[in-house]
Amino acid sequence: MRPHLGFIAGLAALLACSSGPSGGSDGGMDASMSTESGGDVTTPSDTGTTDTGSDGGESLTAFPSTSTMYQDISGAAVDSQWATISQELAGGWGNNFQLDPSFTVLYADPSVARRSFTQPMSALPDCDTAPVPIPQGGNVEGYPDYDCPNAGDDCHLLVFQGTRLYEMYHGSITGGQATGGTFTGSCLAVWDLTHDYWQPTTPFSRGDGCNGADAADLPLSPLLLKKAEIAAHLITHAMRFTINNPLIDNTYYVHPATHLGGSGTPMVTIPYGARLRLKSSFDVTTLATPEAQAVAVALQTYGMFLADGGNFFVSATTDITDVIDTHALAALVPANFEMVDGGTRYDFHQQTCTRTSISN
Repeated sequence: MRPHLGFIAGLAALLACSSGPSGGSDGGMDASMSTESGGDVTTPSDTGTTDTGSDGGESLTAFPSTSTMYQDISGAAVDSQWATISQELAGGWGNNFQLDPSFTVLYADPSVARRSFTQPMSALPDCDTAPVPIPQGGNVEGYPDYDCPNAGDDCHLLVFQGTRLYEMYHGSITGGQATGGTFTGSCLAVWDLTHDYWQPTTPFSRGDGCNGADAADLPLSPLLLKKAEIAAHLITHAMRFTINNPLIDNTYYVHPATHLGGSGTPMVTIPYGARLRLKSSFDVTTLATPEAQAVAVALQTYGMFLADGGNFFVSATTDITDVIDTHALAALVPANFEMVDGGTRYDFHQQTCTRTSISN
């Protein structure tokens, strides 16, 4: 992938700030199914990662620079339904605007063996069946290792290896040892990092109607807030957020989502895939810290996608608390945001996931 000039400048800034100053969880898949910018650079000591590769992930970029999460949407039109949707959000998010430092991103050296797992037959063809690299010393979301003992937890497993990103919902290895126990998952999505999935082609992304590692079937890792980029005051991608299911449309989604899981009124509540943008009229200097201001600027420039159900959170890696308080943007309320034009509404119940699962 050829990085653009902004990416190169960003890399220098991130490396310069790699030491950084010291300073709930999302809903997972629905329970019923149960300006130009390049990919972000991540440094293992600063992004909630396990460094298992020769480069530790420093040179990894997530998807081509044309991908939707890297596009400047500060000048995009407001969605025609936002006036109606915003009324449903007028009472608030459900809790204060909050960052959720729950996620660990793992980087596996090419020598790390991939391991087979089992998942429900009902996951096919939406979910992939390829073996997954399991780095030593890693963990799933919410736990210190790979053992996810609670069936109700999301336990996302996120692993980069080479030109692939493996993202699994409810990944678990009994006993938590990378080399032992039974490896199971509820849904695996394998992403090719050289491919822009979100161009207007058929099929779109991994396929309309297809489930994935989160309810919207969006990749999690490139949308996570990370320590190094917050410390550098340089966030060059959209974020992901979750919100209570009753506030989410139960019938229609918009691209880049291809799936849904809400329980709210159709065409009135917010659809999966909605991209909210912090209004340009919001004065980011009213936020107390440069780190909070940097997040706010990114929300004005790149926005945040509705990706899953649960409490209201913006997703981040586990170590961001070294550089920012999780309540640093608590002042932001729904009235400060607007939904970027989502385009066509897709009736989820009219979609049939048609794809060939990746098996190797």
